[in-house]
Amino acid sequence: MTDAKPARQRVILAQRRGARIVRTRVEVQEQTEVGDAMVRSLVRAQLWLSIRSAALALGVLFAIPLVGLLVPAFADAVVFGIRLPWLVLGVLIYPLLLGVGWVYVRQAERNEHEFTDLVDD
Repeated sequence: MTDAKPARQRVILAQRRGARIVRTRVEVQEQTEVGDAMVRSLVRAQLWLSIRSAALALGVLFAIPLVGLLVPAFADAVVFGIRLPWLVLGVLIYPLLLGVGWVYVRQAERNEHEFTDLVDD
């Protein structure tokens, strides 16, 4: 009786024919011109997304006092003993900001996912 162990074998779930190096990943890692352009496009997409989200949030925040100035009925309305513009700015704006933040995170993750898909192809 011998105690020889069988040789280890590598288990492969699917055989790949002609395995190739993923060139786009190498270009990003080595910071070539193509890789640099790809990373810049991701950064640019994330920057524009953040600018659009901030513009939306600030636009709504600045619009509320402006509506209060232009529409006297809105400025004079009282709910629960508090003037409506203050109620909107102090309470109702937070769900809007949470919504903008949630959409921003989802879109940013989508941009990053598309970038990784592009790099992995």
